[in-house]
Amino acid sequence: MSIRMLGVDHNRASVDIRAIFSFTKREIEDHLEQLKRSMQAEGCIIISTCNRMEIWVNIPDDKDVSLIDQLCKLKGVDPEEYRDFFIERKDQDAVDHLFHLTCGLKSRILAEDQIITQVKDALAMSHGLYQTDSVLEVLFRRAVTAAKRVKTEVTFSRASETAMDQAVEMMESQGINLADKICMVIGNGEMGKLAATTLRRKGADVTVTVRQYRSGEVQIPENCKRIDYGKRMEYLPDCDIVVSATASPNCTIRQPLMDEVVLKKPVIMIDLAVPRDIETSVGEMEQVILYDIDSFKTGHDSKNDAAYEHAELILQEEIAEFYEWLKGRNVIPRIQKIQEEAATDVNLRLHKIIRKTGLEEKDQKKLEKNIHTSSAKVINKMLFGLKEYLDEDTFFQCIRGLEKLYEAE
Repeated sequence: MSIRMLGVDHNRASVDIRAIFSFTKREIEDHLEQLKRSMQAEGCIIISTCNRMEIWVNIPDDKDVSLIDQLCKLKGVDPEEYRDFFIERKDQDAVDHLFHLTCGLKSRILAEDQIITQVKDALAMSHGLYQTDSVLEVLFRRAVTAAKRVKTEVTFSRASETAMDQAVEMMESQGINLADKICMVIGNGEMGKLAATTLRRKGADVTVTVRQYRSGEVQIPENCKRIDYGKRMEYLPDCDIVVSATASPNCTIRQPLMDEVVLKKPVIMIDLAVPRDIETSVGEMEQVILYDIDSFKTGHDSKNDAAYEHAELILQEEIAEFYEWLKGRNVIPRIQKIQEEAATDVNLRLHKIIRKTGLEEKDQKKLEKNIHTSSAKVINKMLFGLKEYLDEDTFFQCIRGLEKLYEAE
């Protein structure tokens, strides 16, 4: 079996390219089984966030399948047009990537918290749809465990920031005082709630849009007001700042809607969604300043070098634990086969002796069965005992030698 991943992210592709290959939760529910089947995989997991989309599969070594061809076929686009935006990783390279990704070392904002939840949720969705397998299940769980260790034991400067934190910092650096600014946040999902909470913490007057049919069901961040989503364009002219962060495949603010609005003052619009929530042409309007998710990121900071080294030590420990499990898992069928062959060998050698005991036939068969079971248990104990007391290379040499012993027969 081979662990493989195919991914597109903010380092290789713009928000518009990433939007083509993003998946909503509904789309994952609708297409995960089809994608797994087309890729001839034992298990399949999709991570789809505003900054990246990754497909993870566990594929038999003898299967020759192009991940990007199957993805582009599902999305209805030409793979040759988009091939350069993707990166494909396999086995150790893929495993290392997932562990570093999950603890935020590959995030646009260093060591941010959201990616841990996003990786965990991706696994939970695949598991709930019965599309994962034991290898991907353990791999993702170990990556989340490693990320939690890094979060607990390592301190990065600027850690736990979000794109909205970056946006606030940018506005404050431009001399914008957010206290009492009128803000509207479109979307009450995870990103929307984080944005609303961040603005409210700065003293802004924050209103969150809520779909009318869910108005009485959903909770909005503390000290924020709510407004029906359908009235967002009526409220927009009163706003200093508008943030849109939905998971909708459709734009929340389109140019035709803006053409009908008379802006009373300049407005900063921040689009945190992938695909985009706000049409790019809106940013060309005289009174509008538009930012998207790609406007906010942090680069490498030498002050974090020691933290990187500490995190790396933790990750290598956790990666080694995963490979220890994987090797143990792979050797079990081999041990079981040796165990069965050796127990059968013992039975064949005792068969004539048992026939001479004078026991009735049913008692002979019962005795042979008991000998077979006991032999298998002893052999199993011996082989797993060797695993505990020999180094890895020597143990696998022993296993291969025993396999050859019975192959020769």
